[in-house]
Amino acid sequence: MAADKVPLEVDCRAVKQRLDAGQPLVLLDCREPDEHEIVRLAAARLLPMSQLMTRVGELDDARDQPLVVFCHHGGRSMRVATWLRQQGFDQAQSMSGGIDRWAEEIDQTLARY
Repeated sequence: MAADKVPLEVDCRAVKQRLDAGQPLVLLDCREPDEHEIVRLAAARLLPMSQLMTRVGELDDARDQPLVVFCHHGGRSMRVATWLRQQGFDQAQSMSGGIDRWAEEIDQTLARY
């Protein structure tokens, strides 16, 4: 998909479909470690928003791949996805509703907070 065609936001059902289909996708959790301890998605990398500017180099392998960022409800991930696009991650997207919506719509066994 051309970078200018990748919407900035994607819903959790579309992310789940992509993961289930085995499509290449980097899932990035931008919440803080204490939130990550409460609930997490196994496929995701944790890179807290508070550390993003100093650790962005850890994402160099994902620069040309689809990258979906999530947080608790979607606010932080939207800021992170926007910032990542400014850094050249043209396929960065924010998962609307965050892990809370994932726990509500995809996996009801996950803890909610």
